[in-house]
Amino acid sequence: DKVLDNKLIALAKPALEGRKPVKAEIAIKNVDRSTGAMLSGEIAKRYGHAGLAEDTIWFSLKGTAGQAFGAWAASGLTLDLVGEGNDYVGKGLSGGRIIVRPPADSHPDFVPEDNIIAGNVMLYGATGGEAFVRGVVGERFCVRNSGATAVVEGVGDHGCEYMTGGRAVVLGTTGRNFGAGMSGGVAFVYDPDDTFFRRLNTEMVDLDPVEPDDAVWLRNTIRAHVEATGSTVGDRILDRWYDEVRRFKKVMPRDYKRVLEAARIAEETGQNVDEAIMAAAHG
Repeated sequence: DKVLDNKLIALAKPALEGRKPVKAEIAIKNVDRSTGAMLSGEIAKRYGHAGLAEDTIWFSLKGTAGQAFGAWAASGLTLDLVGEGNDYVGKGLSGGRIIVRPPADSHPDFVPEDNIIAGNVMLYGATGGEAFVRGVVGERFCVRNSGATAVVEGVGDHGCEYMTGGRAVVLGTTGRNFGAGMSGGVAFVYDPDDTFFRRLNTEMVDLDPVEPDDAVWLRNTIRAHVEATGSTVGDRILDRWYDEVRRFKKVMPRDYKRVLEAARIAEETGQNVDEAIMAAAHG
């Protein structure tokens, strides 16, 4: 009865009952865990998985969030954390948007892309939505992600482990064993010194070239990251885009690539796309 979500639900009443936009700033502490989960449950009770229109509910939370900040955040809910998060940020993200960024009045020598701002296992089991993080996150980033899009500025070991869908963008270095068990989705890693291959687990994935369509999506997504977080590293990449885009590596699961190619051929030749996908998926 004392959890922060009770306050969020009360503040969000106009949105929950009449779809009216709500925006507020709230303090958060490290004892406030799973913030947004109960509120997302209220959204789902009323509007199902479709949720509300984008950004209908926008809460800017200042401080240090406890574990599982933004867990199961539903469509229409934006949680803007100005501070830092613990482990499991965005666990089960279900269509909402999560932003994590340092305070504007941080020390002048503080460099966000060189510092950890969120803990381990971010976006575990996420099924949809977006996350923009100005800074480095911990180990097992995007493990079992099946549909969310995320931009971060560095990750620890085992990034994108067992990922089955969605897209991840890393604007900095990664730890070892990136892509272990990754059977779906796509990751783009900024690799200006060409060392990323040493930290990649190649058992199930390839390093593919960034295609023109990829480049358009990547540029738009980094721009959204800059707009959401004020990222300077993202801004630098965009300022020299036609040089910097060549420094990205595309991590592509081989099985996923085979399925996408089968779907493309089936569509072009008038075959049943679902049957082609099933055939490709089962070898």
